[in-house]
Amino acid sequence: MRIIVGAMTAKLTASLRSAPATVPAFGAIALMVAWATDQGGYPVTHWAPGGLVLIGLLAIAVGAVGVRLAEIPTPVRVAIGALAAFTALSYLSILWAGVPGDAWEGANRTLLYLLVFTLFAAWRQSPLSAALLLGSWTLALSGLALVTILHLDAAGAAGLAGLLPGGRLIYPSGYANANAAQWLMAFWPALLLARTSRLHWSLRGLLAGSAVLLAGLALLSQSRGSLYATPVMLVGVFVFLPERTRTFAILAPVAAGIAAAAPAVLRVGDHLRGGAVVPATLHHAVTATLLAAAAVAVAVAAGAALESRRPLGQDSAARLHRATGAVALGALVIVLAGGLVAAGNPVTRLESGWNTFKGGYGANSTTGDRLISGLGSNRYDFFRVALDEFAAHPVLGIGADNFQQQYLLHGRSRETPRYPHSIELRTLTQTGLVGSLIALIGLAGALVAAMRAVRSRDPLGRALAAGALAGFAYWVVHGSFDWFWEFAGLGAPAFAMLGLACALAPPRESAAAGPSRAPAGVPRPLKLGAMLLPGVLAALSFAGPWLSQLEVERAARTWTASPSAAYGRLRTAGRLNPLSDEPDVVAGSIALRLQQLDRAEAEFAKALGRSKGDSYATLELGVIASFKGERARSIRYLSRAVALNPREPLGAEALELAREGKRLSVQALNRAILIEGRGF
Repeated sequence: MRIIVGAMTAKLTASLRSAPATVPAFGAIALMVAWATDQGGYPVTHWAPGGLVLIGLLAIAVGAVGVRLAEIPTPVRVAIGALAAFTALSYLSILWAGVPGDAWEGANRTLLYLLVFTLFAAWRQSPLSAALLLGSWTLALSGLALVTILHLDAAGAAGLAGLLPGGRLIYPSGYANANAAQWLMAFWPALLLARTSRLHWSLRGLLAGSAVLLAGLALLSQSRGSLYATPVMLVGVFVFLPERTRTFAILAPVAAGIAAAAPAVLRVGDHLRGGAVVPATLHHAVTATLLAAAAVAVAVAAGAALESRRPLGQDSAARLHRATGAVALGALVIVLAGGLVAAGNPVTRLESGWNTFKGGYGANSTTGDRLISGLGSNRYDFFRVALDEFAAHPVLGIGADNFQQQYLLHGRSRETPRYPHSIELRTLTQTGLVGSLIALIGLAGALVAAMRAVRSRDPLGRALAAGALAGFAYWVVHGSFDWFWEFAGLGAPAFAMLGLACALAPPRESAAAGPSRAPAGVPRPLKLGAMLLPGVLAALSFAGPWLSQLEVERAARTWTASPSAAYGRLRTAGRLNPLSDEPDVVAGSIALRLQQLDRAEAEFAKALGRSKGDSYATLELGVIASFKGERARSIRYLSRAVALNPREPLGAEALELAREGKRLSVQALNRAILIEGRGF
């Protein structure tokens, strides 16, 4: 054993020496795992400091390893350049965005993904170093899944109310659909790595068992998006990735394990008591999932050990390949036939799905499993508004992350979504045709490089590239009808996996042939100097909104004890992020609660100076004017507030009272905002 460990350590050390950028990339992996443990990295106070860390890691890679452009495959350079151009366009969109502060935040998030992709794609990885990166992330997510499911089992009835509200798991991301995506993004690399004979048999078993655990935990989130994304992924895996027979061979036991645990898992959300999860039902689901995962891990490990110790001859391998292919074909026919029988007339099912999608939540079935209750939600309305905004601003879009204001104006539901709930529609609506074309060019370049890696000669490299590409693909497919771009804990791993697949692509022929005899070119100190200014600007761009938000949160926590200190923090927040109206809105709200109307009026006016479409600040200014007896000015503000948010009943009620000549109460408005449905 000591000899084996020593040999593996020697191989790993040699691999890291040949691919030294692995070390800073591993730091990025640790950062992504940290995001996965807490709200999926969604709050700006989580991902913005992570952006600073990524700048440091990229600087380490550039300084310690250097950048050899000649060694970067052309498709990868195209991908990095296009993503950089898309990031630049996102920053430029601040100039025409209705809410500049939101556009800055959206551009910063795009910069974050550019940094991640560059860190993983710009330096070539050996199969062993790539296995360390992808395997570490996959197993870390699997370990987090194990901790999560054990935490659920030990939580008790009181704790489960916050972890599984309505029977849907939201922990640790805070959003059920993001939760499902987080586990399933790791499921696909685990599945595809478990099939390769180049990994140790024990690791293959562990990965297969992890796939069952990840899928079981994803089912607890009751995400309909994951249900529909999974068949698309299965088709893509078998159509575009090689080694289909081995894929089926590992998929069969993993699918059997998932199927064995699924009834107990789905029962958690379908058999509630008073709207709450029954601890005993959850315990049965946890037990079933862990047993299924353990059984699959043992079975796959045993099969892998047998394969490694008794390799088949060429003829036997060919016969086994044909037999497995025949079984796979038969299984496909059975699944398709069973699906047709269960679904009934496919045309009718499609019509029903479209009708529920358009009809909203009310069109869904109120009985049975949530996963098959229908497609009803407000996404149809989100998509309608997004497409209308694209039609109105087709060239450059409405600005990064500027969807919410437009939905308040043109939407029909009572929801107030900040994002279009689709990666594709986000790109079209917010950056127009120009941004969409740039994004497509970058994606095409990355996919060309990744597919070269998938079809390379090295078996381990092929498996790693396939697993990484599948993880990215799941994020894209599920994110096509959900707001996953905004979760750094999902988007960053997706771009990291895409970059890792690119890093496994065969090198350019000129680079592979040996060192170039061309002149040395620009010295490294000058290259580092040229990169220093963009790095400093990027760091400042991340730091401003992050530190500003920290000051806003501190002020919101401490204003009751020290209003003057809170006002000081909010002034600092406004200086740190001069594009955001949030510090002024919070300051105005504090002033209202302290009955400092003149100060509140000044703060809300400052908010409108930063964001003219702020319906809340406009409504408050209208009510303050009415309270002061300034009827005409009150009506102007309130009319504007209703125009900005026509479905908000408080604004319409306030306007009606102001037109009747009645004086509005600021205190009554604030009580009505806190208690939904209450009027003046």
